[in-house]
Amino acid sequence: MTNNRLEWQSLLPAATPYQAIFDSAAQLAPVAFSAIQPRLENALTLFLHPLSLPRFMLLKAQETREYLALIARAAEELQPRNTVKGSHYVIEGDIISIKDAIHGDEPFAAGGACVYQEWVEPEQLFGCVRMHNGAITLQPGLVHQANGGVLILSARALLAQPLLWLRLKQMITQRQFQWLTPDETRPLPLSIPPMPLELRLIVVGDRHGLADFHDMEPEVCGQAVYGEYEDDLQLTEPDNMVQWCGYINSVVAEQQLPPLAADAWQPLMVQAVRHTGDQGNLPLSPLWVSQQLSEAALYAEEEQITAKALEAALNAREWRESYLAERMQDEIELGQIMIETEGEVIGQINGLSVLDYPGHPRSFGEPSRISCVVHLGDGEFTDVERKAELGGNLHAKGMMIMQAFLISELDLDQQLPFSASIVFEQSYGEVDGDSASLAELCALISALSQQPITQQIAVTGSVDQFGNVQPIGGANEKIEGFFEVCLRRGLTGKQGVILPASNVRHLCLRPDVVEAVREGQFHLWAVDSVAEALPLLTGYPYADEQQPSLLTAIQERIAQAMLPERRPLPWPLRWLNWFSRG
Repeated sequence: MTNNRLEWQSLLPAATPYQAIFDSAAQLAPVAFSAIQPRLENALTLFLHPLSLPRFMLLKAQETREYLALIARAAEELQPRNTVKGSHYVIEGDIISIKDAIHGDEPFAAGGACVYQEWVEPEQLFGCVRMHNGAITLQPGLVHQANGGVLILSARALLAQPLLWLRLKQMITQRQFQWLTPDETRPLPLSIPPMPLELRLIVVGDRHGLADFHDMEPEVCGQAVYGEYEDDLQLTEPDNMVQWCGYINSVVAEQQLPPLAADAWQPLMVQAVRHTGDQGNLPLSPLWVSQQLSEAALYAEEEQITAKALEAALNAREWRESYLAERMQDEIELGQIMIETEGEVIGQINGLSVLDYPGHPRSFGEPSRISCVVHLGDGEFTDVERKAELGGNLHAKGMMIMQAFLISELDLDQQLPFSASIVFEQSYGEVDGDSASLAELCALISALSQQPITQQIAVTGSVDQFGNVQPIGGANEKIEGFFEVCLRRGLTGKQGVILPASNVRHLCLRPDVVEAVREGQFHLWAVDSVAEALPLLTGYPYADEQQPSLLTAIQERIAQAMLPERRPLPWPLRWLNWFSRG
């Protein structure tokens, strides 16, 4: 049997190759925008070129001030310098005329700036006409401040105000600003001539917001330049770590935070990997970086953010956000949620789930008891969750794939003579996702072969129709949830979790889990197929012609069930048979 147990070194991102970079990371210069966002920098360069025809750009990014400010700074660096002076309004009594701006400091002069706003009102965007004691004044808006440059708005603001968007689109397309009254029932007090407008608009939103915007304006979106702020930096070369450390230094300088000490870079990278969920990716979110470092700065005892400060901030955050997870663990410990971590049971296995509560900032793992019973029948596999309308479409898909694999493996000439019922015990809400299909398949094979499953091991992973184990999400949370149950009851040295081998790169576990794995008190097994998982759970190979196996046991049980029944004797012969025995 292949030894799939993971070594503890694979549970954390390898920091050793980057230790020399960490030692001198504080002295690295802030990284340029083009180094961390080359695709977006290319799209902005194309969009801002004077000969570029599109006046609109769609940019996938978070609609927050931090992101908008970062995009505005990048646009300012790439914005070609122009000599557009803009316009100047001259008010003489009731007559308003327009001239070219001379000095460049007039209220409506075009400065070619990059202006951004999370939310905008019509008066704030287009300016307004004010009258006080018979004197008329014109107040410029954001379009006037950005004239000759770039205006950056959120898709949310434009979707919520269709009339504002229609007016802005018309002005940008016609390259002319028209003074319009905000109240159509009350016209402007006097005629105001239009002014030339050279403006480019960047609409920032997430994928759902941009999709809604595309539905509202398919023609504009079809001609617009598309860009995307990449959330993660892939670590494909050592220079990528240098770029990320330089990016962290730029955020530190912008937020005026204390610099990071040499020992703080490795634990920060561990938190970063935990955030992205991949050992090969590091986050580029300015919100996440500033949150981690600003909280750590509160615990800094010196003028630097040390590893101790980062750990203190992380522990405090986890404690604040752990109420629901602790209550769930208490219910398991008190026996209100029945999870077995000792012994062996036929047709019962510990699956792993991730819980997300609305309004709660943290996801956490919860073990789930999955059971399967088999009886003589017509071959129907009953998904109780689906029958009770508590199972989602993805869960139903995983169940059907798992059943198709087993039927194909048995290679029967006729209908399976058994029926099965599979259920998540003590589950009172909707169950979705296919991450439990490996556990359900193992429970079904156990029930059919009548071989017990050890309850000291939990299982996560999905399967395909060929029995291959596929990756799932939330691997860290699932492992830590089952580890916490075992820890409270006492580690036996035989407990652990079976997970897909393709999820190993996603592991970034808590220090106490890593320590338990290092000491051999808790185990992780990475598997590529169902055939690798079942021997760990039952002690028997899945299929082996040289020795007893699970598949052979199922086939023998099917053969016994399909033997032709003996025809009953006529009642006189049955009476004689009974009389002779008597």
